Amino acid sequence: MSSFEGKVVVVTGAGRGIGRSIAEAFVKAGAKVAVLSRSEGSCGPVAESLNQQFPDSAKSYALDVANFDEVQTVGKQILADFGQVNILVNNAGVTRDGLLMRMKSEDWDTVLDTNLKGAFNTVKAFQRSMMKAADPRIINISSVIGLIGNAGQANYAASKAGLIGFTKSVARELSGRKVTCNAIAPGFIKTDMTDQLDEKVREGILSSIPLGDFGAAEDVTALTLFLASAEARYITGQVVATDGGMTM
Repeated sequence: MSSFEGKVVVVTGAGRGIGRSIAEAFVKAGAKVAVLSRSEGSCGPVAESLNQQFPDSAKSYALDVANFDEVQTVGKQILADFGQVNILVNNAGVTRDGLLMRMKSEDWDTVLDTNLKGAFNTVKAFQRSMMKAADPRIINISSVIGLIGNAGQANYAASKAGLIGFTKSVARELSGRKVTCNAIAPGFIKTDMTDQLDEKVREGILSSIPLGDFGAAEDVTALTLFLASAEARYITGQVVATDGGMTM
């Protein structure tokens, strides 16, 4: 594993699941991490746990990534606390599933504002700092649904596909300052939700995955750390699916 000693990492949606796994892995690799989520009740315990194992390694920040002004304010506080940001991982995301015919406009707005505008907001907050930092990396967590679509998830698919376009544009705009920007597109990752799936639904999903199994948060985390490493300095504007072969 690469060392991230001296690096400052911002992870959104880090209160649980993939985001928490990513935050923990960066701290174990030597980084200091700003742990962001919607409530202090979720990000606070993560930072506290990390600091118990690795003193002064993490700070928690509660915010709504969809709120531009709030993100800019918290971003300034993070820069004041840490001095710089080297790596930004945009993982925050929500779903409001439903067939398009029945989908409410507020469900569309909530998903697009969090999943897509949230990434815009954080990049705006940290891009100037990152352009001056060593080995600057932006990693956006998209989804295979952004590549293939899915019935009942038009809002989610649009947000994750938009995040891919955003990734490629940011990669081009910031390449002159050696900031790389890549996206990861996870497939079906094992979570509490997948554990509760009906057996027939579960079997149907598994039949669409060539490797025949759900992924783990650690699969996404490992790829995130690689894309953030010095070894990935020549990779930018790419979308890497971590999906067991679903989209090949």
